[in-house]
Amino acid sequence: MRGNVMDMAVGVIIGGAFGKIVSSLVNDVIMPPIGWLIGGINFTELSLKLPVNPLTPDKDPVTINYGQFLQTTLDFIIVAFCIFLLIKGINKLSNLKKKEEEAAAAAPEAPKGPTQEELLAEIRDLLKQK
Repeated sequence: MRGNVMDMAVGVIIGGAFGKIVSSLVNDVIMPPIGWLIGGINFTELSLKLPVNPLTPDKDPVTINYGQFLQTTLDFIIVAFCIFLLIKGINKLSNLKKKEEEAAAAAPEAPKGPTQEELLAEIRDLLKQK
């Protein structure tokens, strides 16, 4: 049981570090070209400004920041895709290893020669015949 807990702890730590790597990949490598392709729009700046509340006209208007939601959703999709590819690669390596083991197990064994006792019995029988 203790080994399983340690494996899980290592998995959580590695997962956190991998999440940071993928987030950096999304924010620093993938999103800038996407923003460039759509005309330099930064998703996080997209928002919908609601009209000023007539009961409190002195306060700033409320905004719905749907751009931040789009950015977070896109980040999630890219992170999920990267993890999918990682798991798929690990499974492929695992399947290759299993196939190699099965091929080695399925290979016919070389015919075994007679044991030492069988050889001695043959020699004894030949000597008796002479």
